[in-house]
Amino acid sequence: MGYKSIIDKNREWIDEVWNKLDEKLSRTAVKSRYKIPYTTVNGEHDDHKDTINKWTNGFWGGLMWLMYIGTGKECYKLTAEESECMLDKAFGKMAKLHHDVGFLWHITSGVDYRLTGNEDSKNRTLIAAMCLAGRYNVEGNFIRAWNAMWQGEDTTGWTIIDTMMNLPLLYWASGELGDDRFKYIAVRHADMAMRDHVRKDGSVNHIVVHDPTKPDTVLGTRAGQGYSEGSCWSRGDAWALYGFAISYIHTHEERYLETSKKVADYFIAETEKTGWLPRLDFRQPETPVYYDSTAGAIAACGLIELAKFSEGKEQEKYLSAAINILQTMEKNWCDWSETEDSILQMGSLMYEREQHMPIIYGDYFFAEAILKLKGNEFLPW
Repeated sequence: MGYKSIIDKNREWIDEVWNKLDEKLSRTAVKSRYKIPYTTVNGEHDDHKDTINKWTNGFWGGLMWLMYIGTGKECYKLTAEESECMLDKAFGKMAKLHHDVGFLWHITSGVDYRLTGNEDSKNRTLIAAMCLAGRYNVEGNFIRAWNAMWQGEDTTGWTIIDTMMNLPLLYWASGELGDDRFKYIAVRHADMAMRDHVRKDGSVNHIVVHDPTKPDTVLGTRAGQGYSEGSCWSRGDAWALYGFAISYIHTHEERYLETSKKVADYFIAETEKTGWLPRLDFRQPETPVYYDSTAGAIAACGLIELAKFSEGKEQEKYLSAAINILQTMEKNWCDWSETEDSILQMGSLMYEREQHMPIIYGDYFFAEAILKLKGNEFLPW
């Protein structure tokens, strides 16, 4: 069954879910216009304007742009623009910025610029790209992830798989400026992640510790947000799946496509075991059973993109898996009521804490996946 046939078979469900997204988000777009949500408390979006550098703070504005792209409704555009302006305060705390600046600006001001030509948005996105490029360690040959989180901590050699989803900011900057330096950094980091983070079976290391003074030298790994060192945090696997697919789109380097497919095959096999509901860590103990809906939404976006670059049975495998994940999560984990501001429930921050809660990037990637299935070809990344 080809790509179009699979979409046509599921068209009624796709349109129904998109209409549910629009019905609910057109309300919350107005209700939460002056907030930067992360989760909900008693059904109400919380607000992280006071922690403006938080890595998740771009997903609300990004979600609003997705809905504007899909509907053309002004309510979404107004909220997206308001959110973008609120993020300006983060530039006043440059020392606290991190490798996740793509999550903050590429899907907010970056999308604004690409849609409207807004020069202020272009400048914001370029500043973010320069910030990310500035984290490149020229001796170690990688982009440093986090700053030290407490006094005495040394994270100068740490890389994490999440950075793969921030590299599109650098690809865009190279294209916008006609300067391949940004792309060179992105490619070198992607090659490092392919070698050091992605295992032979398609599982991933979340954190890899490098020697910051020597190229391509691994000192060890850390459990990160997964169950343990050597396990496989499902959202990390999803970041790799989608991140390498996007790097392929921007570079046309076949090694990235093959890496994305290897990770996708592992993600599909593990998620199918549990009826298409992704566990928090694919190697966690049998009990307690923890899930992470955000991993499913991110992976679905990547699988849809992979299907576009595949043929025959492989194409069917990737697209069908994406739809199976989305349909199962929608049936079991989506809240379409008016009493809850969030949509996708059962997100989990990490194995040790904050499990089974709504998280804003779950809603973002769920909406992005449905927009893709609707046939919209705009790539926020």
